[in-house]
Amino acid sequence: MNNLIHRITTPVGAFLVVALLLTTTAIITMSDITHAGDGKQAQSGKLVTIHDRGVEKVILSQSETIGDALKEAGIKLDSKDTVEPAATEKMVASDYQVNIYRSRPVIIVDGNTRAKVVTPYQTAAQIAESAGVKLYDEDKTTIERTDNIIAEGAGLELTIDRATPFTFTLYGTTSTVRTQAKTVGDMLAEKKIILSKDDRLSLPNNTAITNGLALRVWREGKQTITIAEEIGFEVQKIEDADRDMDYSEIRTVGVKGSRNATYEVVIQDGKEVSRTEISSLVTKQPEKQIEIVGVKGQYTTPGENETITWNFLISNGFSRNQTAGIMGNIMQEHGFNTSGDGLVQWTGSRKSALLSRPNPYNIYTQLDYLMYELNGSYSGVRDAIKASGSLEESVRIFQNRFERCSVCRESERIKSARNILASH
Repeated sequence: MNNLIHRITTPVGAFLVVALLLTTTAIITMSDITHAGDGKQAQSGKLVTIHDRGVEKVILSQSETIGDALKEAGIKLDSKDTVEPAATEKMVASDYQVNIYRSRPVIIVDGNTRAKVVTPYQTAAQIAESAGVKLYDEDKTTIERTDNIIAEGAGLELTIDRATPFTFTLYGTTSTVRTQAKTVGDMLAEKKIILSKDDRLSLPNNTAITNGLALRVWREGKQTITIAEEIGFEVQKIEDADRDMDYSEIRTVGVKGSRNATYEVVIQDGKEVSRTEISSLVTKQPEKQIEIVGVKGQYTTPGENETITWNFLISNGFSRNQTAGIMGNIMQEHGFNTSGDGLVQWTGSRKSALLSRPNPYNIYTQLDYLMYELNGSYSGVRDAIKASGSLEESVRIFQNRFERCSVCRESERIKSARNILASH
């Protein structure tokens, strides 16, 4: 024994003892860390990717709005900078792409007028509007970099090539029209106005279009009328999978356009017997309306529906065994499909009540309706299942008292319930 003690207390032996103690301590520490982490979720937050002046920055944010997330990232905004999505928008999705458009000076060249504005906007229409400059549909614009930054104090130049306005009387209706065409004939082609053999022009086709020119077109013989009519706007719907299906927001309000439609009218015995459109002149182009609509749960697979159902039942106070018991029945009934008679194959008046709800084939709608029944006329089923701790008993209670199936295949329901419990 003395020899053994002597060997251990030698320098080499002491080193081995210390190494063994350090290894043991590290193993115990790692075990404590592992156990301390059991049951805790990883740090949550919204992934925000920020694009600013060609630089990309990514943060995991706990902020409620885009603006707060930018502050969290240490990014400052000038009062004239623009952010998309807007700085005031609440963050409800799991990740965002944020674009920052920094304000910078732009020279606007409008004929003989030159003006400098500071703006974050990118398109000619936006820049002009921010400067209070009116653009017409027929005007042409170009945006180019200016080479004389020191003299101009700006890096971009917006040039506006104005269309020429003139007075046009088309089949009795007079309006101010603008065109890039150089002659009357070119203008008629540009506006897609085709004259018939009975139509007359007040000026020759080769007449130059000048500011203030007055031009008339009329038809001899049959009577014609021109009516100002509205042009409906197009609606573009952008689907947002993070919003509920009853969510709708108009992002950009649509604006109706207008046109002057000319009709050839045939009158017999003082009455109109026919009307044929012979030309149309658009006086204002319609502007598209952009709407954000929620589609959460609209496009879900049976596999996704299973996960949604599991989380829903657990959140409503059912245990894991009880939840699996209910879901074993749902798997047997319709395989977590929401089509047809729905998750639990509702029929009769119960199905009619489901279909009366908005978006009846949405997974969240059907789960809400299922819980509505379990909290109402089927509350006894709910209480019996919650009083049971057995997966098999939960299957039988839901099968016999809620589904009331004729051919139940109980063993298949129990098997599905066990598989569901194991997979969650």
